[in-house]
Amino acid sequence: MSRSILIKNIGLLQTPQGKISLRGAAQGQNKKFKDAAVFIEAGIIRAITENGELPDYPEDTEIVDAQGRFVTPGLTDAHTHLVFGGWRQHEVPLKLRGADYLDILAAGGGILSTVEATRQATEDELYQKSFAFLDEVLAQGVTCVEIKSGYGLETASELKQLRVVQRLQETHSIEVIPTFLGAHAVPREYADRTDEYVKLVCHEMIPATAKEELAEFCDVFCEKGVFNAEQSREVLMCAMRHGMKAKIHADEIEEIGGTQLAGELPAISAEHLIATGENGMEDLSAGGTTAVLLPGTSLYLNKDFANARNMIAHDIPVAVATDFNPGSCPSLNIGLCMMLAYIKYRMTPEEILTAVTLNAACAVGRGEILGSLEVGKRGALVIWDAPDMETLCYRFGSNFVNTVILT
Repeated sequence: MSRSILIKNIGLLQTPQGKISLRGAAQGQNKKFKDAAVFIEAGIIRAITENGELPDYPEDTEIVDAQGRFVTPGLTDAHTHLVFGGWRQHEVPLKLRGADYLDILAAGGGILSTVEATRQATEDELYQKSFAFLDEVLAQGVTCVEIKSGYGLETASELKQLRVVQRLQETHSIEVIPTFLGAHAVPREYADRTDEYVKLVCHEMIPATAKEELAEFCDVFCEKGVFNAEQSREVLMCAMRHGMKAKIHADEIEEIGGTQLAGELPAISAEHLIATGENGMEDLSAGGTTAVLLPGTSLYLNKDFANARNMIAHDIPVAVATDFNPGSCPSLNIGLCMMLAYIKYRMTPEEILTAVTLNAACAVGRGEILGSLEVGKRGALVIWDAPDMETLCYRFGSNFVNTVILT
């Protein structure tokens, strides 16, 4: 892209800085520019000025007047299950009568009903549905989205999901990050044969995914009743041998060794972490693993919230994401998650901004080019109809995006 853009009259520009996840006290340190301007050329930020000064720019530059509004980096949603068939609204009455996630799963519902709907959907149907979701998140200021497979649970359907993700990468303006999650659950046809299903994942699904270069990351659901720590290790080690980087769903319901595995590998991110205790936090900190926390899931399932304050105290980089999926968090609203991080995680607005920008970008391997507004990074920013970050964390249920710029 050769055009140049100047965004001027920015009342306040707030951004974390750097190319790696920020941890501890550094997570709450944002750079703030008053009366600022940003010059973008060929898709890259070339200058940021403040105090009313404007950078040099060519005559044919497109001028965007922020009119005193607040500006942040574009947001990153670092954990979604955005490609799926069907919905699961029929489960809500069951949950209201006391059934939990594992109860519904054991009864053949839950994720397995989504697997059935995804297997039956065509690639085009999944693509059209998912493209609309990306339009929705872009309108909320999200410029980078990670998308996991995991609703196929057979080779052909997993590859179908990942091919949809690849099409979204090629056709949507949002930066799309593909993650293979074939070890998301055990399908009905492998009931009580989890080890055999792990072999299918390792011997067939991962090689096929790698051959078509469909996934950058591999994730696994390390949880009681799903995959234990040793099975999770087998999946992730196999994926790493095939060139994928490791992620892990860990400690959502019980601590069974997922965080220890994440720190040991190390995984680029560990996700959920509701039940993570002291030892698990020490492992994550030692491994440099980013904690991707999902407050919308805790809200929707009426479960405990992850201990973000203790994680920050342990020097664990914290990111916040939606976990958008049809069963445990049917919401793409990153703003709601920011508010929950404020009220339930007790994070500061500065920590939250880092959590949904730089740390989230690093959790999906994009910290070098996204996640902060700095010279040399991609021109991805949001102009908000709000005066500051405190307002975005305080107000919820409304979309305060004025303009998204994504070059």
